Amino acid sequence: MRRSGYHIKKTTRNRKAESGKSVEEFIREARSLGGKEGYREQSLRIHGLICAKCAREFEDKDRHLLTVHHKDGNPRNNPPDGSNWENLCVYCHDDEHSRGLLADYLDRGK
Repeated sequence: MRRSGYHIKKTTRNRKAESGKSVEEFIREARSLGGKEGYREQSLRIHGLICAKCAREFEDKDRHLLTVHHKDGNPRNNPPDGSNWENLCVYCHDDEHSRGLLADYLDRGK
């Protein structure tokens, strides 16, 4: 039986991604960030285990029910002082984003 139509094209080892970084540079950067505390943990530490919207308090065992909401909507804006974050329970976080979708939908009708 004869196979046809499949060819594997080899690429150079230091192939650049769209950002201009090589794979090795991405790996090096990811490893260097690995030891740093993530913004979620920072926000939980700074603001406490309390939902900023409904004021429900959470125990440490239920911390997975809290999410970090970016006030300006930009998930890359993570200042170390936590000024762009608010801890929201999963229900309030869903509500917050649903309101934006509903507002966008209603604005289209105008």
